[in-house]
Parts: sequence; structure tokens; C-alpha cells
Amino acid sequence: MILDFRYKKMVQVSIKLLLLITIFSFNISAQDSSIINNKKKVLKLNIKQEIGPAIWRQTMQAFEKAENDKVDYILIHMNTYGGLVESADSIRTKILNSEIPVFVFIDNNAASAGALIAISCDSIYMRPGANIGAATVVNQSGEAVPDKYQSYMRSTMRSTAEAHGKDTIINGKDTTIRWFRDPKIAEAMVDPRKRVEGVSDSGEVLTFTASEALKHFYCEGTAENIEEVLELCGINEYTIDEYTPSQLEKTIGLLVSPYLQGILIMIIIGGIYFELQTPGVGFPIAAAILASILYFAPLYLEGIAENWEILLFAVGIILMLIEIFVIPGFGLAGISGIILAIAGLTLSMSAGDIVVVEEGLKFNLEPFAKSLFVVLISMFLAITISLLLSQRIVKTNLFARIALNKEQDTAKGYIGVSTEQIDMVGEKGVAFTVLKPSGKVLINNEIYDAKARTGYIEEDEQIEVVSYGIAQLYVKKI
Repeated sequence: MILDFRYKKMVQVSIKLLLLITIFSFNISAQDSSIINNKKKVLKLNIKQEIGPAIWRQTMQAFEKAENDKVDYILIHMNTYGGLVESADSIRTKILNSEIPVFVFIDNNAASAGALIAISCDSIYMRPGANIGAATVVNQSGEAVPDKYQSYMRSTMRSTAEAHGKDTIINGKDTTIRWFRDPKIAEAMVDPRKRVEGVSDSGEVLTFTASEALKHFYCEGTAENIEEVLELCGINEYTIDEYTPSQLEKTIGLLVSPYLQGILIMIIIGGIYFELQTPGVGFPIAAAILASILYFAPLYLEGIAENWEILLFAVGIILMLIEIFVIPGFGLAGISGIILAIAGLTLSMSAGDIVVVEEGLKFNLEPFAKSLFVVLISMFLAITISLLLSQRIVKTNLFARIALNKEQDTAKGYIGVSTEQIDMVGEKGVAFTVLKPSGKVLINNEIYDAKARTGYIEEDEQIEVVSYGIAQLYVKKI
């Protein structure tokens, strides 16, 4: 009995010790977890290239990630000379509407469109030697565009600065309003005519150094690196997660570039042209189909192109094919097809910006005009290059391995084809079938394959043989 009592006592003591160790370990674990949970989550987004659709896409992806991960701050690491105003304006709006505080660290440059993005952020930090400003709208040649575009940029910069609010300071009977970001300074970064007392009176577009930006409240502090920026923000315990775009996102960003879109349009039009000239080859139309997929797919994934806009293009192509292969001549179906194809390409590139709901229904035709210009220029270049290539390709050695180019001397036993058709130049007859442009003709009660020199020739119309080449009769309508 004594042994049993001692055994029970030892078990009780062991259980108590085990409970104490468990409670102690739990407290330590809870303290560690509390320390970890107190760390602020920071998502870093790099903007270190030309502002364009690719950067706008990455910004949307980064902000979506920040919301899903429930981060505390978004930090933009910037070094850019600017870019497209449309993309910068979209990024600006995204930042202004963000519920997560957004800081920007200007590592070297925040020029033009970069300045607009930087001003939209809640706080601006600059590396000593960095610059911000010079937001005048220019064309591809670096020349200032007409004032209507500058007016829009001035208004955008001004409203972005005003969005950060102002303080009303009352000193006795005097009331002073101090903007967090002075809208006049933002406007002076666009317009050299804008004078701001004590800031800009040189008649030149305003650009701030880091010290000047700090003096005029366009910068909260200077830092050498990200760590110093977070320290200035009062963030001591933190974890940084850097947004890195996937390869797919990089590819999509590249494909929505206006320059590459122009090239894809050229391939689409050129492929269709070559397939019509040499039906059955397959490669040109395959290239056109692939280019169409690469053109529309990224725009659709980005939400820029709608289903009906892609359908417009498809219907346009179908109408053109019907006109060429089914309906003689070139009339309503062909013209409608061309218009629908152009409309589909243009609207898919800019449809989201055409209709603006602001105090009613308004039409913003500027994005549409820019997209239409890209489409028309690309089509013109595609047709021009296709015509030149079609004339020169047979004179090159491009297909030397698949084309017979050796002389077949009759003295060596080669027998030439009949020269009967060569002697038919000048003969007259009728179109046995529709020539569009190839078909059959009836000459001297004999049927021959022929090709219309220009346009289309209806069945039973009078024709004349104008030339012969590469085993082909060429005819014209009389």
C-alpha cells in the first residue's frame, strides 16, 4: 500500500511538471507569434522603365496582390523618365483610390508621367541627387504637343495635388490655406508660363531637386535606400515582399505595346494579302491567324477588348472572303468587311476609353483617333511591303532550294512545253467563268486557264490576251 501511494504521488508530480512546461512553452510561442504579427507587411513595386501598358498591368497585379495578402503599405521604387500619359493616368487613379497607404521612393528620376504617379502617392521620399518634374506632354520627337493636350495634363497634375487636401490655418483675423501639395507647383511642372512666387519665375518648366522638393512640401524626406525610407516612415518592424511579374505577365505586357500591335496588324493584313495572291499555300494565312490571336488575346485578357469588338473583326474578314470567293466583283460585302475589320482592330485597342460617363454620356474620341491612326498606318505599310515583296520575291534566291533554276538544254534531251499559248497574245475571246482574278476563258473554241490583269471579269464578258508568263495567260476585259 505504501508503494502504491508513493507511485501515485510521483505520477501526480510528473503530470503537474508536464502541465507547467506546456504552459510555459505556449507563452513563449505566443510571445514569438505576437512579435511576428506586429511586423508590418510592405509590398514593393518597381517602376524603373518607360511608363506604358506593361507597367499599368504590373501595377494592377501588384495592387491586387497587396489586397489579397492584406499588406499594410505599398512602396513604389521609382526611376523613370516618363512615358504614355494614358497609362500614367490609370496608375495615378489606382493609387488615389487605394485604401492601402502608398509611398514612393524616387531613386533617381521621376520625370513627366513619372512625376504624375509620384505626386499621387501619400508620401514621397527622394534620394539626394534625384529629380521630380518636367511633365510637359511631348510627341515621339520630343516636341511639345498642342496646348489642348497641355491643358489636360495641367488639370490632371493640379487635381492630383489637390486630392491630398489642405490645412486651414487661422492666426487672429488672418486665415491661411496651405495645401499639402501646392496645385500651382504641380501645374508649373507642365506649363513654363505658370509663375509661382518664390518657387518658379524663370519661364521654364519646373523640376525639383530633392532639397527643393523637401523645401516646398513635395517630398517628406531624403534617403539612400529602402531601409532608410521605412525608418523615416516610422516603420521599424517589417517584412518586405517584392512584386515580381511572371513570365506570362511580362509577355502580355509586351504584346499590348502599341508598337508591337502595329507589327501584328501588318502581319495580319500581309498574310491575308499573300494568301489571296497564292491560294492554298497555307503559311501566309497561318501567320495571319497567329498574329490575330497574339493581337486580340492580350487585349481580351486585360479587359480592353470586348467580345463584340473581336466579333466585328471576324465578321469583317468573313465578308471580305465571301466577296472574293463567292460574289463576283467587289461591292457592298467587300466594303462592309473592310470597315468592320478596321473597326474591330481599332475598338479592341481603345474601346475602354471611348465612352466616358461624367455628368451624362460623353465621347472621348482622342484615344479612338490614336488607335485608328495606328491601324491605318500599319495596314498601309503592310499592303505596300506586300506589293514590293510579291514583285521581288521571284527574283531572289529565297526559294532556291525548292525551285528549279537550272537551264534545261534541248541538246541534252530536255523537251520544252508547247509555245502555242505564247502566240495567243492579242487573241480575243470570252470569259468562260468568273475571273477573280483567276478563272477560265474560251478562245477559238478552246478553254484555257487565265488570270485577269486587273480587277475581276464577269462570266461571258469579252476578253483579250495581253501577255503570257510562267505558264499563265493574262487577259483584260474589252
